[in-house]
This record gives sequence, C-alpha cells and structure tokens, in this order.
Amino acid sequence: MTTNTPAGRRAPERPRTPELPRAPERPRAPERPAVDVAALLADGWRPAPLRQFVLKVRSRCNLACDYCVIYEHGDHTWRRQPHAMGPAVLARTAERIAEHAARHGLGRVRIVLHGGEPLLAGPGGVAGIVRTVREAAAEAGAEAEFTVQTNGTLLTPRMLDALAEHRVRVGVSVDGDRAAHDAHRRTRAGRGSYDRVQAGLHLLADSYPQLYAGLLCTVDVERDPVAVYESLLATRPPLIDFLLPHGHWGAPPSGPPGAHGRWLAAVFDRWAGAPGKETSVRILDELLHTVLGGRSRLDWVGVTGTVSVFVEADGSLHQNDTLRTGADGASASGLDVFRNSFDEVLLHPGFAARQAGERALAEECLGCPELSVCGGGEYGHRYRPGAGYRWPTVYCADLLLLIGHIRRWLARAAER
Repeated sequence: MTTNTPAGRRAPERPRTPELPRAPERPRAPERPAVDVAALLADGWRPAPLRQFVLKVRSRCNLACDYCVIYEHGDHTWRRQPHAMGPAVLARTAERIAEHAARHGLGRVRIVLHGGEPLLAGPGGVAGIVRTVREAAAEAGAEAEFTVQTNGTLLTPRMLDALAEHRVRVGVSVDGDRAAHDAHRRTRAGRGSYDRVQAGLHLLADSYPQLYAGLLCTVDVERDPVAVYESLLATRPPLIDFLLPHGHWGAPPSGPPGAHGRWLAAVFDRWAGAPGKETSVRILDELLHTVLGGRSRLDWVGVTGTVSVFVEADGSLHQNDTLRTGADGASASGLDVFRNSFDEVLLHPGFAARQAGERALAEECLGCPELSVCGGGEYGHRYRPGAGYRWPTVYCADLLLLIGHIRRWLARAAER
C-alpha cells in the first residue's frame, strides 16, 4: 500500500447531488505513453479485473509530514477536492464496485479507506462508509474486506470499538523511534506526533490485536536501519512495509545510488538473522520469494500487474498516488464513478501499462538478468520528465544491490 499526511481543518460535510459539480480533472498526459492499448488488445492481451479499491474518504489530514506524496510534491489536485467523500459519491462508488464484482464473478474485494487521514470521518462516519460498500458488494455476491491506512493519531478506544464492530483492519504509518518519526511526521504546528501514534499503536496491539494489519515505514537513509527496524518491533506488528521515498528521474531520492539498497540490506541481515521470524517484512519476503522462483504478490516486485484503483473524494478515478511526484494531475484518468464503469478504467493507458508486464518496460529492463525479480520497480519511480514512464526505476541501482545481497545470503545459507 502508500502514506498519510497534511493540510487544513475538517470542513462540514454537505450533501452532494448525483452529478459531479464540475468536469473531472483531466491528467496532463505523459510525454510518451508506456503502452498502446489498441495494440495490446490486438496482440491478445486482456486486463485482469480490479480487486482493490482505495477510497479517499477524506482529502485532508491532521499531520504535515514533509515528504507526503499527496501534499508535498508536484501534484496539487488535493486542493480541488472536497474535504470529505459525500453520500452521493460514496453510494455511486459502492454501486460501481458491486457492478464490477458481479460482472467478473469476484467473490471478494478489498477496500482500503485512505486520505488524507481517513479517521477524520469519525467512528460513525467510518461505520457508515463500511456499511454502504459492504451491503452493495453483498448484493453482488462479493464479500468486502476493509483496511484503513491511518497515521495513528486518532486511534482512540471509541474509534477502535467501531473498527472492531465493522471488522476493519488497521495499518499505521510510523517511521521508527521518536527521533526518526518526529523528524518528518509532525503536526501543522511543527510538533512531533510520536507520542500520540505510540499511544494508539499500543492500544491497538494490546486490546484489538485482531485488527492489527501492520506498519508502513518510509525509509530514511540518514537513520540507522537496524535501530529503526527494532523500534518497530515494540508493538509486535504482523507486518512491516518499508516504503522507498517517492521520486523519479526528475526528482531523484536523496543520497547516492545504492544508499537505499544498502539500508534495506542491513535490515535484511538483522531480519533474516533472527533466531525466529519476528514479523513479515513485505519487500524482503516478496524479493526472497521471487528470487527463489515464486511469483510476487506486489505490483512493484516481479513482473506482475496492479489490480487496484484510487477513488478520490469527488468520485474521480486515479492511478496510484506514486504518480503524484510528477506533473500536476499525472495520476488522474479523466474518468469518474458517475460516468464510467471500472471496466473502462482497465482500458485507460496508465492502468493498462501497470497490467501489461514486460510490454510496458524499458529496453534496458528487458535485457536485465534480474527482470523476473525486479520487474522494473514501482511504476511511478520510472518517470522521466519529457519522456514518460518507459524507463528503468530511479531505484535501479538500489534494487539490484538488494537482490544481489539476498542471492549471496541464500548461497551462503545453502553451504551451511
């Protein structure tokens, strides 16, 4: 999954009419499309149905994280969004999810409540969102499984009671110990959020362990990787998802090439060297599995395809938030839940590129011996201004270093 963060105060919700009050935002098209959808279809390619629906139920946040992909990069579409997903947008989104599930015979769909900070909706608001979508999906014969991705500051007993009642699992963004976390994840007044996040996390882990989905941590190469990893173990997370800072060839990550790969390699040594498995580390588990010949479950490890879509608060449909590091509107599709089905989303060039496998990759990637493991990396990290997305990931050196490190570890393990 992605990050949670900044902006203004929560505005009062207003009922919305069934029509979008303005034309949907049109993306500024990439300079060079990664794929030709007509050519893909003529070649026999067919898209897989969507299975994950990320609902931006709140477009604002109560934190102001300095690296936030929503508010701190080149995309400013959040400014043009209503603060909350209104009843008409929610109802139509639920209908579209049910329609897609019925059309493709999906027995289960995954719903991620996102933002901004989704828990600004309050316990009653979250309950209403879940009921609306779950009931619509059930009428189509599909079970809707819910997760909320939160910054953790609003995990009160009342909120967690509501999440438990409606079977909503909880993923929390936290960046390590106090110093690592508060260096980036601060309030709008500039104060650290660590204490509030930890209070919510301990309440979640101790009193509602059945809801605990895991932690999301953005890599900061200035911090000690082992210290960060060990600090995250304090609340016994079932999973840790280390996120590479979002960037591309026009806005590369800080540090020299390979710095993030070395950071993750140090975490790998600590994680793999433990007497027993302490937790799942998603990127390491998936890379290890793929190096051994398996198929990755992530769309940025291995040659796999994405099956998710982002629904903004106004009902407009977007690609993954990682594209927001590029031009304003780069993640937008020009489609919306009022006028377009999710089947139409599948044939949008940006979505098709994320399902087209090797057909959407750069020539350099096609000749790489680690293609089956790396898969070209995260789609948004491939962007080169003036040329589009058909380039190797800006983290190419890092992924090759990390994959090589894992291969050498496996070779030594086999000799023991």
